[in-house]
Amino acid sequence: MDRLEAFKVGLTTWSKWVDSNVDPRTTQVYFQGISPTHYDGRQWNGSISATCKGETTPLNGTTYPGGLPPAVDVVKQVLKNMSKGVTLLDITTLSLLRKDGHPSVYFGKEGNDCSHWCLAGVPDSWNEILYALLTNAQGGTLV
Repeated sequence: MDRLEAFKVGLTTWSKWVDSNVDPRTTQVYFQGISPTHYDGRQWNGSISATCKGETTPLNGTTYPGGLPPAVDVVKQVLKNMSKGVTLLDITTLSLLRKDGHPSVYFGKEGNDCSHWCLAGVPDSWNEILYALLTNAQGGTLV
C-alpha cells in the first residue's frame, strides 16, 4: 500500500472515532501537523548530496523553497471533512525552516539523523504554540 494512502486511511479512521466519541462541549481536540525531515538539500536550494548533517543555521524567510510535504494536504483534507472541530497545530513550515535542528550535527562522522529533533530546540517551539492555544482558549488562564 502506498505510504501516503496508508496515512490517509489511518487518519480517517482516527477522525471517525473523534467524530463519534468526543463531546466538544467538554473536550478540545488538537492535532499536531507534519514534522518534516531534511534529507534532500535540493529542497532548501542546497546541493543534491546535502542533508541536515552539518547544518548550523535555519533558513531565512517564512516560506520553504521545497514546498510542503504531501502529507500536509492529507491532514488538512481529513480535518476539513470532520464534523467535530479539531484545532490543527500547524508546525510544518516552522519546522521546515529549521534544517539545523536535527541531532546529526552532533554525530561526528557516524550517523545521519535528519528526522528527529534536538532538545532544547524545535519541539520547544511546538510546545509554546500549544501552550498559547490552550491559554487563549481558556481566556488567558490554563486550567
